[in-house]
Amino acid sequence: MLQGTQNLLTVSKLLSRLYKPAIQRRFTKRDRKRFYQSVSLTQNGGCYEINLDRRKLKTPLGNLLQIPTEPLALAVAAEWSSQTDTIKQDRMYLTKLCNSAVDNPMKRTKEDIAESLLKFLDSDTVCCRVDDPPELQELQNRAWGPVIEFVEKRHGVIIGSSANILGPVVPRETKEILGRYLRSYNTWSLLGFQQAVESLKSLVLTLALVDRIMPVITAVALSRLEEEFQLGQSDYGCTEYCPVGKCRMGS
Repeated sequence: MLQGTQNLLTVSKLLSRLYKPAIQRRFTKRDRKRFYQSVSLTQNGGCYEINLDRRKLKTPLGNLLQIPTEPLALAVAAEWSSQTDTIKQDRMYLTKLCNSAVDNPMKRTKEDIAESLLKFLDSDTVCCRVDDPPELQELQNRAWGPVIEFVEKRHGVIIGSSANILGPVVPRETKEILGRYLRSYNTWSLLGFQQAVESLKSLVLTLALVDRIMPVITAVALSRLEEEFQLGQSDYGCTEYCPVGKCRMGS
């Protein structure tokens, strides 16, 4: 679970670098001075807890942060150890994920999270194409088409794409199949899914990412394909980062 979660959250890390000035302005007031010297782990009832000196790490709602696996706990501990004079909470992605899993402020179930992820299919980034300009349409077909084809073949579904402003019409059966797949994961993993899907604005890219048929940087690049094209960087998504011929989709 740790590696999959870290891969999904790396999406947010990369996107945050692209919007770093705005993020810095947003979180400046939340930064705190580092108040601890050491970071350690203790095991308690099958879970792992983070110690900042002798103080147990708690969530924003005051719950004891208990993490189900040692590798994930070590990764969270590493985030706290890496803080220098100032605690940069906006860069502590795994800590935020664990806080959300423990606090669950909206009291969402696995079914709730899976259902919210499926809604992205109706306006998924890689499924919504343009008619004009033709250069962008060709770029989208070359870069996004193989991703959709892989996910369709992998899960035995039909997703498709559309240049209609309303987006593609995704068959009900597709949502049922992908819904069962998503619900096969536990709540912690689904929160990792959610982080990636919301960052990429794409369930399709996230599904491909989970199957490791492309590196994270490719998924981020493909999610920004149209934006980069508009900025005059049309090679961004279809040469160095393009999955065509460079990933396992065609193998």
